[in-house]
Amino acid sequence: MYQLLVFDWDGTIMDSEAKIVACLQAAAIDLEIDPPAEDQARQVIGLGLIEAVARLFPDAPSALHQPLADRYREHFLELNRTQPRLFPRAREVLEQLSSDYLLAVATGKSRRGLDKELDDTGLRPLFQANRCADETLSKPHPQMLQEILLELGVNAAETLVIGDTEFDMQMAANAGVAALGVSYGVHDRERLLLHGALHCLDAIHELPEWINNNG
Repeated sequence: MYQLLVFDWDGTIMDSEAKIVACLQAAAIDLEIDPPAEDQARQVIGLGLIEAVARLFPDAPSALHQPLADRYREHFLELNRTQPRLFPRAREVLEQLSSDYLLAVATGKSRRGLDKELDDTGLRPLFQANRCADETLSKPHPQMLQEILLELGVNAAETLVIGDTEFDMQMAANAGVAALGVSYGVHDRERLLLHGALHCLDAIHELPEWINNNG
């Protein structure tokens, strides 16, 4: 049934939660704003950066949203000088699936950030399309997913989204696409199921078997 698998990046393929939280906190400190607690910062992972900053710092003047985002990017790119860390067996799973399915990425990352990690991990050749939040509308709006479908000529019924946040599940639902959650990322299993996940995987290596049995 499925022809196209659309992956979220951070929290689904890339184990970057701790780095994102640290960079959000550091950006706040730079601008003399009280930094968010770790759990607060985790809740906005998956959104576009401006949307995440606005939600995380609701009392900050809107004029500070862009400076906060800029400081976040600087910290993230500095920390990203080290080799990005994939979740265990993520590369193996993507290589296996790429022989039978079209693969794509829909992420709240910036284009600059995603391009760097696609190149640093060597995963770029496995994906036929990708969209970032700074070049289209942020999740949970369906636009980035709709653009991927149009680019690859695949319809919604032939597509499966895989992600770790309610924003991924909502984006998929808004586009009429099925979604599969992963419980090892940011949002817990119950939250993902509540927002429309067909099922939740506990590890990415479970994905090929699930698709074989359900897709």
